Amino acid sequence: MTTSKPFTRREALARLGLGAGAALLYKTGVAANTPSFPKGAIIRTILKDVSPETFAGTATLFHEHMSFAADFMPRWMEYARATNPQAQQGRGRGPAPAPPAQEEPYFMQNLDLMVEEMKAAKQDGIGCIVDGGHEDMGRNLDFLKQLSIKSGLPIVAGTGYYTKPFYPPEISTWSEEQIVEDLVHKVNTQPVGVFGEIGSWDEITDVERKVFRAIAKAHVETNLPIFTHTGIPGKSALEQLDILEKGGVKPDRIVIGHLGNLVDPEAKVQKEICKRGAFVGFDRQGGRGDAPQVPMVVALVEAGYAANLMFASDFSNARELKHNGGPGYAKTLTVWVPKLREAGVKDDVLRSIMDDNPRRFLAFVPKKKRKA
Repeated sequence: MTTSKPFTRREALARLGLGAGAALLYKTGVAANTPSFPKGAIIRTILKDVSPETFAGTATLFHEHMSFAADFMPRWMEYARATNPQAQQGRGRGPAPAPPAQEEPYFMQNLDLMVEEMKAAKQDGIGCIVDGGHEDMGRNLDFLKQLSIKSGLPIVAGTGYYTKPFYPPEISTWSEEQIVEDLVHKVNTQPVGVFGEIGSWDEITDVERKVFRAIAKAHVETNLPIFTHTGIPGKSALEQLDILEKGGVKPDRIVIGHLGNLVDPEAKVQKEICKRGAFVGFDRQGGRGDAPQVPMVVALVEAGYAANLMFASDFSNARELKHNGGPGYAKTLTVWVPKLREAGVKDDVLRSIMDDNPRRFLAFVPKKKRKA
């Protein structure tokens, strides 16, 4: 955790090799190696559909959280301690501190506080942020809409189902087709732009496999991209990809998440996922204990897989808010990225990972027009 002075947007861009000159190139549309997008592709933010080019020249965080029920994280910790000793290590980020006294209101239900945090993230260089919550986490779409309006930071809202411990009761009895119908209805009636985070708790279970198969079918009907949650330490990563691909999802529409937790300097599983064309999510970055992921990212970049990497922080801890002296929601950019730069990852590579990769992932051609 850092308590240093926050970077301005200009300073954050400079840290990615995007000084004023480069930012101007983006604005004038003549930047080199600009990714191409299918005709009709959009990124569906909670307020409106936008061109993927809208977020060029800024960082996009593909997996964060700005709206939970107040009891979600206490329940998460309870399940984690009961089922997986490694999960007691603060979601893979070092020893977990004792839970703080609950603030009133809970920070993800305090609109004024969250508006200031989003404004700070925008100032630090974040151009778009994805909320990976949905109903079984207590995500509130109206709250996210107001947060985006008041902060000026575009938000992409996720949808789907999280993991077995959090599924609503009907999931155990519904057929795959009933789940698909429900998912497609959500996509067609709500301002959601991604399936995520879609998870398996530890070892993937039969009911979680059913949900993954349904997500694949819902993707085929809607084209929404998908990002996942793998149990610590990513035991079901390859099976998640297998299920989604078998269901008709192209690998470049998928991020297999939390694979920084699967610590291996050679990054063998991560390389296999990249080789198959999917994205690998390092999405608990910018906090305590993320140093082991640095050589993994370096290995993947050196192997030619920079275009398959995605970074975020999976933000959930009030201690890390700018308001509380922490690095805030931009910590992936302001804390994690400098570690990679110090390890020798080039600025243009870092820029592409933080800027181009999330836009390529989030951009899709809708099967149906957005509901007004």
